[in-house]
Amino acid sequence: MTEEKKRFGELAERAYARGIRVFSEFLPLDAQGELMSMRLPVPVFFEGGCLNAERRVAVFDGGAGGEAPICCLEIKPGRFASPLTHRDCLGSLMALGIKREVLGDIVVGEDRCWLFCLEQIADFIVSELSRVGRESVSVSRCDPPESANTPPEQSGVVVSSERLDALVSAVYKLSRAESKALCEEGRVFLNGRETLEASRAPAEGDVVSVRGQGRFIYDGIERETRKGRLRALVRIY
Repeated sequence: MTEEKKRFGELAERAYARGIRVFSEFLPLDAQGELMSMRLPVPVFFEGGCLNAERRVAVFDGGAGGEAPICCLEIKPGRFASPLTHRDCLGSLMALGIKREVLGDIVVGEDRCWLFCLEQIADFIVSELSRVGRESVSVSRCDPPESANTPPEQSGVVVSSERLDALVSAVYKLSRAESKALCEEGRVFLNGRETLEASRAPAEGDVVSVRGQGRFIYDGIERETRKGRLRALVRIY
């Protein structure tokens, strides 16, 4: 058993023994998939602070308890500043000595960023984060932005089949060989679970995540084209 699975087992046992909800730190997709494959004494679900979150906290639901201790912070540069980037925001946070595990998604807007983090680190970030890249910033608590809770708009891609590698290839403009390799390397996740089967066909509503590329929701086949190919509907984050 890996150390990660051992830790998940301990959290589940604590929730079961005490009849309470117990929370993990933020988990990346591969850890979420590993957790979902385990048999545990309590139900488990995930919270990321917003509908579209990728990094999420596991909630071991043993009974009594409230919401996951997640806070949303607005990171805003001064007037006329250059746009903030995900990379600069994350780098500046890590430079403060903050562990990645207490940080969730970073949502980048046109003139500011929003950070989801554990409540335990929120006040420290508010008081200590004063620069992102070359820009001075102010940080404050806020409600999640509307964009973080709004599913992306639907669009269409033309594919030869509903296979995962065909969909990944069309969405991210990769060759079929490249998309197949991503599946075989364990870099493709279906509803948070790693899938190595390039030939697998997702169901309508499934979320496909590709490490290093992004995520999309698969909404099924709209129609067949005149050339016998398929127009698939997707919503790309």
